[in-house]
Amino acid sequence: MVLPSGEQYEIEAAGHRAVVTESGAALRVLSYGERALVDGFAADEMSAGGRGQLLMPWPNRIRDGRYSFGGRDLQLALTEPTRSNASHGLARWAAWTLEEHTANSVSLVYRVMAQTGYPWAVDLHVLYDLSADGLTVTQTATNLSGDAAPYACGAHPYLAVGDGIDHLELTLPAGTRIVADDRLIPVETVPVNPSPDFRVGALIGDVVFNDAFGDLDRVDGVATTTLRDPRDGHGVALWVDEQIPWLQVYSADDVPGAERRSLAVEPMTAPADAFNSGVDLVTLAPAGSPGDELSVTWGIRAITAE
Repeated sequence: MVLPSGEQYEIEAAGHRAVVTESGAALRVLSYGERALVDGFAADEMSAGGRGQLLMPWPNRIRDGRYSFGGRDLQLALTEPTRSNASHGLARWAAWTLEEHTANSVSLVYRVMAQTGYPWAVDLHVLYDLSADGLTVTQTATNLSGDAAPYACGAHPYLAVGDGIDHLELTLPAGTRIVADDRLIPVETVPVNPSPDFRVGALIGDVVFNDAFGDLDRVDGVATTTLRDPRDGHGVALWVDEQIPWLQVYSADDVPGAERRSLAVEPMTAPADAFNSGVDLVTLAPAGSPGDELSVTWGIRAITAE
């Protein structure tokens, strides 16, 4: 029998434990001691709501699955038919191939072959590494084609601090927010609402999130989002490097049974519909040329009370 998410790759280090799956190279489990740091999915389940999945070679949505690049008009399959969008890339349900598995790290690869709507061959690679600093994830794409290829990437972890988010304090170091339409396609970019001021930390309360945030504040090139329980000081932090300028934050209010249970904080190199808007879209150079590869790094760590 094959589990719904395929082979399971467990890694451990310094009190941390993670499980990565063959399906989508998804982060199914991440814990520190007895504390779950992400709200994942069970071994006998498929990932639901994108939980733990990698979003490559684009994150979020492409309106009607249509875009133009390199003088060609292209049409992707509509993988979000209710909104008529192509959603979250081409690799989230693929069987990734194990490259290396050690006690504290695992790396997997997947080759996206040229296909309808994305006529480029691109190698995808991910490395999950655990240490005393928590989990570090490095996502890499390498263009194998003779033509330049459009590219963006993301990931879909749901941060967890106990059960529920309303009583938690969120610190989100973003200066702008994208306003989206009912198909979750960007309409405009506006300054963040100063009340509550999540830039300095505020209780989530009844705030509903399904928004992309940009203009991230950074310290030494790193932007860090934290989710903390003010009652005991425990929490979880997600950080992103300079290659990642966007965070999609989602409270899953539209998902019965999972609503407001945890908070998705999704690192993204570009916002929704970047294949059309061009906002922060990366062009991978032809194979063998400078710029034919992009690597980005992000991570999750526990916050422990003083």
